[in-house]
Amino acid sequence: MIILQVIPQLEAGGAERTTLEVAAAIVAAGGRALVASEGGRLEVELAELGGELHRLPMSTKNPWQAWKNVASLAKIIRSENVDLVHARSRAPAWSAKWACDRTSCHWVTTYHGTYNARSSLKRFYNSIMASGERVIANSKFIGTHIETHHPAARNRITVIPRGVDLDAFDPKNIDNSRVTRLAQSWQIEAETQRLIALFPGRLTAWKGQREALHALGRMKQSQNPLPLTIFAGDAQGRTAYIDEMDALIEQYDLKQDVRVVGHCSDMPAAYALADFVMTPSVEPEAFGRTAAEAGAMGLPVIAADHGGAREVVVVGKTGWRVVPGESNLLAEAIIEAMSLSAEQRDLMGELAAKRTRELFSAQALQAATLRVYKEILD
Repeated sequence: MIILQVIPQLEAGGAERTTLEVAAAIVAAGGRALVASEGGRLEVELAELGGELHRLPMSTKNPWQAWKNVASLAKIIRSENVDLVHARSRAPAWSAKWACDRTSCHWVTTYHGTYNARSSLKRFYNSIMASGERVIANSKFIGTHIETHHPAARNRITVIPRGVDLDAFDPKNIDNSRVTRLAQSWQIEAETQRLIALFPGRLTAWKGQREALHALGRMKQSQNPLPLTIFAGDAQGRTAYIDEMDALIEQYDLKQDVRVVGHCSDMPAAYALADFVMTPSVEPEAFGRTAAEAGAMGLPVIAADHGGAREVVVVGKTGWRVVPGESNLLAEAIIEAMSLSAEQRDLMGELAAKRTRELFSAQALQAATLRVYKEILD
């Protein structure tokens, strides 16, 4: 089995992490895992897993370069005897689909997001992700979205929830030295008496960091102390948004209550530092990977009440769900999380870990994806 996955870059994100997980499964099954991408910080890990990177400008939206990518991908398909191409993003998917048409190669897509469409042209652009012989949806929410917006794909949809590496995200497997080292790098080693709230995710407006800062600002006058809130994620060049966050931190006098730490390469240790997690996205998450990772680590989660998060967070049992964009309701949920005893938070965390193990393991994702490949190839 020789599989070529196509993705713009190998930096940080759910699609990128899933690419590596599937590559590992292909290699473990005795196949070859090829990835066409511009590369990035995860390419070293891809090589360690046995994957093979073909470096191409796959994030381009330039029509001429996209057309050149068709020839490059077709050459890879022929020279490497690729059995199936699996696309994970719209821009490279168009080039990959045309290359498959040229070579009669099998074609699978994964629909990783809602891909907002405000015009007929954008809807056409998005439709490439519903064109696969099998269209993988990474949550029931996304499966329903595909049926609604691409009804012709209804009988080709397979729901495979995002997976969590249960070995990596297991508190028992995390050495205290990792946690101590991370705390020191984030300058929080002296904050052991405060509750720590972790907000993992790219620093972008739709993830809800701005709303979290508004919520903390509302709490500032009445809640003492506030939780020490850590925003762990890459801004990916969004300097204007960082400036906006900094302005809110200054406005609400939150400099002693907030850490904006950038990309974190040891997320299991980051979760191990925390008492609870926030993922209050303004727009719906396709799945809610960080909520599932937090659950695997035995942490309750405050999530937005929409999208895939509804499949991950069970209200009152594994966390809270709040109306998206409502910072006053987010503040109430934070206060409620802080009001729980350590034993109560631990109980919620135990239920979250049990749910994640049963429903959202990387192993289940890998097995289901390989099953899709084999069904198509057979």
